[in-house]
Amino acid sequence: MKNKLSDRINNLPVSATLAMAAKTRELKDNGIDIIGLSLGEPDFNTPDFIKNAAIQAVNDNYNSYTPVDGYSELKQSICNKFKRDNGLDYKPNQIVVSTGAKQSIANAVQVLVNPGDDVLLVAPYWVSYSAIVTLAEGNPIEIRSDISSDFKINPLQLENAITKRTKLIVINSPNNPSGSVYTEKEYLELAKVLEKYPEIYILSDEIYEHINYGIPHFSFAKIPSMYNRTITVNGVAKAFAMTGWRIGYLGAPDWIAKACTKMQGQITSGANCIAQRATIAALDAPVSKIQYMIDEFKERRNLIIDLLSEIKGIKLNQPKGAFYIFPDISSFFGKILKGKKINNASEFAIFLLEEAHVATVTGEAFGCPNNIRISYAASKKEIKKAIDRISKALNDY
Repeated sequence: MKNKLSDRINNLPVSATLAMAAKTRELKDNGIDIIGLSLGEPDFNTPDFIKNAAIQAVNDNYNSYTPVDGYSELKQSICNKFKRDNGLDYKPNQIVVSTGAKQSIANAVQVLVNPGDDVLLVAPYWVSYSAIVTLAEGNPIEIRSDISSDFKINPLQLENAITKRTKLIVINSPNNPSGSVYTEKEYLELAKVLEKYPEIYILSDEIYEHINYGIPHFSFAKIPSMYNRTITVNGVAKAFAMTGWRIGYLGAPDWIAKACTKMQGQITSGANCIAQRATIAALDAPVSKIQYMIDEFKERRNLIIDLLSEIKGIKLNQPKGAFYIFPDISSFFGKILKGKKINNASEFAIFLLEEAHVATVTGEAFGCPNNIRISYAASKKEIKKAIDRISKALNDY
């Protein structure tokens, strides 16, 4: 039967991270011992104080449809969090709670981007940004960076990328996949460029803000001239080990928040009632309650850098946040490894999966074709085992 699916879905790429995760599960189901370092999912359990809040919500009979934009108590907790952690003054009518930060991003793009609008993506960028822009019939425009600049762009690059069609720029710090963190000074320099273009909006994805190893997190909306043009996106998946709870949120000018609520009301409506009640407990708690996870991630970062630095041909930098390492592996391009010619990062990632039984993600999906992403959201034992396998698989080089 002829494919009757829409051009929209036929032209939509599969998420590279989810595709590798699915491939990993398939191989594991076939009895192959795969070490999965492809997904950005903490291996910790959700803290007990958050789980207890969810249990209490069940016992309190929270089971009805929730308000589209989230419970009022949660929205107030989000406002308090923004003030406490980010120095941002948002009111509840500027907050929208969604089913994960991905939906928050999709909502913002859908309500701001018209067909033909350009959306600037600072590469490397999370794999779904470009697809979300494409679904809104916008044009994803990459601003490239690489390991030599610590995967950051400078003001001149930003200036050169802006055109009359530019509507939105998406920024992400700490960054997925590179772990790079923009300083306040660096953001202020970018803001000076954007001040000349008041018609451009900024979407700041800050989901990894607490997983930070020294450079203080700085929210783009804290810059006075940017506040009324910035959509600040966050959630509880990464820092609170709540990936499956699916709660994200945004703070934005009230007219954008209202539009996002309208959009969400026709797609999913309100987020899960029990997860929302648990998120109140998460956001009301001091960051010290999750510091043990951040400390462990930092130790793992140091470990994986030490281990990978011993492998010839892999070029590294030191991530300042998140839980990924994003090495440049372009020295292997054109080489023959175990009888297989490696032409690009995708083939290198497949080689590691098939020969080392370690799952990673090609950098091509993130706008950086010379790299692969390796997650260190895994135990130290698993990290040591994985890098040992990679080292042995590459020993022909």
